[in-house]
Amino acid sequence: MEPRIAVAVVTMGTRPQEVDALLASVAKQDVAPTRIVIVGNGCPLPEFADRLGLPGEVTAIEVDENLGCPGGRNVALRRLREFGDVDVVIDLDDDGLLVDPDVLRRVRDLYAADPRLGIVGFRIADEHGETQRRHVPRLGAKDPMRGGEVTGFLGGGHALSMEMLAQTGDWPAEFFFAHEETDLAWRAADAGWTIRYEPELLLQHPKTSPARHAIYYRVTARNRVWLVRRRLPLPLIPVHLAVWIALTLLRTRSVGGLRAWFGGFVEGLRVSAGERRPMRWGTVWRLTRLGRPPVI
Repeated sequence: MEPRIAVAVVTMGTRPQEVDALLASVAKQDVAPTRIVIVGNGCPLPEFADRLGLPGEVTAIEVDENLGCPGGRNVALRRLREFGDVDVVIDLDDDGLLVDPDVLRRVRDLYAADPRLGIVGFRIADEHGETQRRHVPRLGAKDPMRGGEVTGFLGGGHALSMEMLAQTGDWPAEFFFAHEETDLAWRAADAGWTIRYEPELLLQHPKTSPARHAIYYRVTARNRVWLVRRRLPLPLIPVHLAVWIALTLLRTRSVGGLRAWFGGFVEGLRVSAGERRPMRWGTVWRLTRLGRPPVI
């Protein structure tokens, strides 16, 4: 049986025109999604389906407060489980755009061909076709068109196996923003699922910097500490954190940014990181063989 695909979009209501354009690009896909779920993260939502000619039923869910990106995506996942007729969910940023009409079909075919495929990462490129270096999921990678098995994926555009999520658990909602993809990817790899980067799956997205978010430095550091406390074997935790302290000192030019980063670092040490489920040493070796040991 061909995998049934859903599309999920989380929005804070600040990009109505971009959301319209994204949903219109979903409507033009040559394979229609089984479900489309749109989550208003602390905001009201308009009616979408009639205006944009979307196929099938569109489920709009409004939550009273902004739960962050992972929390909002978990809301969509809960509703999809209630429907019980979806095998793969595609998450798309609300300011992204599917340029090609065959993205859903390609995703469907990838999952149909590999029952242990857990995550598929899309290529992110701006309107000029440029992919930022940080959006290529390989260490030191310069070629965004090189696909294959990887150790992580981009939050802006990706597909997730619902069967995988039933085994690994959903997004870490307490992260709110930053490093939630790595937490999920490490759990997937530890459970034996494959993560692939497929550059032919393009999501057009404006060029941005993660530091545009006011909370960037604090939550990036806090979540980095939470991530390793939750997922790494004990001997690797100080190694990972030492590497990232050094990189932060080298990269960050803002004194205020450094102050916020170290404040978040201390918060990550003091506040509970949640359930600790460290990956197996075999998973450490697997990630290392794939080019990204979990200390970098």
